[in-house]
Amino acid sequence: MGRREGMIAGLLFGLLLPQVQAGSVTVPGIGGNLSVPVESYREKTFSEVIRQQYDFSCGSAAVASLLSYHYAHPVSEQEVFRTMFALADEDKVRSEGFSMLDMKRYLQMEGYQADGFRMPLAGLKEQVRLPVIVLINIRGFRHFVVIKGISDQEVLVGDPARGLKAYSHREFEEYWDGTAFVIRSHLQQGRASFLGDDDWPAMARAPVHKALRELPGAHSLPYWPSSREW
Repeated sequence: MGRREGMIAGLLFGLLLPQVQAGSVTVPGIGGNLSVPVESYREKTFSEVIRQQYDFSCGSAAVASLLSYHYAHPVSEQEVFRTMFALADEDKVRSEGFSMLDMKRYLQMEGYQADGFRMPLAGLKEQVRLPVIVLINIRGFRHFVVIKGISDQEVLVGDPARGLKAYSHREFEEYWDGTAFVIRSHLQQGRASFLGDDDWPAMARAPVHKALRELPGAHSLPYWPSSREW
């Protein structure tokens, strides 16, 4: 490409380059510019997940996501964090993050019955059929996420650090030890919001280890009876 052609191409590129302002894109059109509403990829991946604000707050963000998007109980991570932090051992939270026991106490205050239990993924899909909070462990990185749905092939996860993610059953089971935390009351509401097919929202499907941002602070997991049955 010659110099003249390069200058023309650059000019056209500048004219056609969308101008993004406050959730819209301005593009040239016949009769004037058009303003088209847009949503960034990052916004889409967090469209049904509340993003954690602190390294050790994935637990409070997971609870806020669970209530806000599955139980019609809108609440911010900050609200959950403040209440859970006031009830918990502050030093332990700062070093290890929130525990399932902290979540249980908070939800009881909000009028929900919640417990931890152990069950294989097939049991969650076929018997429980509810959104649950689980602790995953990826290369020593322990992190609370929400299982939002399970299809025949994939597990839809709401990750407070990375947004919506879809994992194959095999891959997810490599990261998860079978422990889950579930709201046992409000069953009809919870089951109505649980996704069971492949019609997932927009999300990333890249291998998790390639984009993992290791957050300082692991998470303690209180003992739950492994013999509990749903």
